[in-house]
Amino acid sequence: MSVFSNNIRFLRARRKLSQQNVADELMISRVRYSKYENGISEPPIELLVKISKYFHVSIDLMLSVDIEKHPIDEMLKLPDNRIVLPVAVDTHGNDTIEIIPQKASMGYLEGYSDIEYIESLQRIALPFLTNGKYRAFPADGDSMPPFRSGSYIVGKYVEGINELKQGKTYVFVTLNDGITYKRFKERKENAICVSADNSFYEPYDIPFEEVVEIWQYASGIFPEDFEPGDYESYNFKEMFRELRQDIRDLDKKVSGRRRKQS
Repeated sequence: MSVFSNNIRFLRARRKLSQQNVADELMISRVRYSKYENGISEPPIELLVKISKYFHVSIDLMLSVDIEKHPIDEMLKLPDNRIVLPVAVDTHGNDTIEIIPQKASMGYLEGYSDIEYIESLQRIALPFLTNGKYRAFPADGDSMPPFRSGSYIVGKYVEGINELKQGKTYVFVTLNDGITYKRFKERKENAICVSADNSFYEPYDIPFEEVVEIWQYASGIFPEDFEPGDYESYNFKEMFRELRQDIRDLDKKVSGRRRKQS
């Protein structure tokens, strides 16, 4: 039997329904439905969608995860028919926060939809963070002071681009860049514009289709103190940014004079 056939058998039994009950709801014969449960045949796409909606379980989950081993009552459903996130709790019943390892952005991009990968991550509990699903992501580079490499950004899961608030900071999980922490500037027709707090870096667009997950900043973890001297490096880079802009302006003036002379 396939994962799918085991799952629909489990979901039906869980709701104490007969095969005929489910078949009637799907408007197919009981014999046809029984073939799906026995793994003899597989449903076409349009019927798979109906089965997913009937049991209120995503297609991704239905086809790839043994639901019986991961009870759906203990999972957080995500939009866009994607995989669900396990909601783990500690011994006191508090939600725990998964920690994504340092320098593992691409690893997370490959494993974010894998329940076993998520469950293998280390966890912490922050009781003051409630009413949502949280996850801790590693900071990388110097684009978002005071976060630097070695720090962690704890983010609250955001369901979609429409939930973004101008001026707020978010962890964006994207297909090309992996994990990136930036400030949301504005929404465009087919992309979102984000920026770094370190003005040395220029704003840039992230196409909608590249966005995998969004987590709004909720808290920070700083394993090391942020020394006063660290800000000097940002000022130094700001000087180079201004110098670069001056060179661009000068190049435009020179190019303009050449065009006039010709």
